[in-house]
Amino acid sequence: METTKEIASKPATALPDCPVETTLALISNKWKVLILRDLLPGTKRFGELKKSIGHVTQKVLTAQLRQMEESGLVIRTVFPEVPPHVEYTLTELGYSLKPVLDAMWVWGEDYKAKSSQ
Repeated sequence: METTKEIASKPATALPDCPVETTLALISNKWKVLILRDLLPGTKRFGELKKSIGHVTQKVLTAQLRQMEESGLVIRTVFPEVPPHVEYTLTELGYSLKPVLDAMWVWGEDYKAKSSQ
């Protein structure tokens, strides 16, 4: 039988063995990738993120940001003001995904160039 300490020390969700699958699990949809893209230049407020991303609903953006916060990719800072002021910033771990996004950018540019020929 597991003790409370053993249960508490286990991750909430076990990560896949495959490193590619682990990365995909963390940035598994277009919204998370776009959030990363838009936070790479720096901190943004919720409204700024929603506007820069485009056709994402508030509910979906909130859920994606919460998942990214739980994964350690984003820091959420709440300022005790009225109306509430909330900012999102990439963590060091979040910034470490920049080479992945850069590679996606280059691949996308190459694909667009080749497909338009």
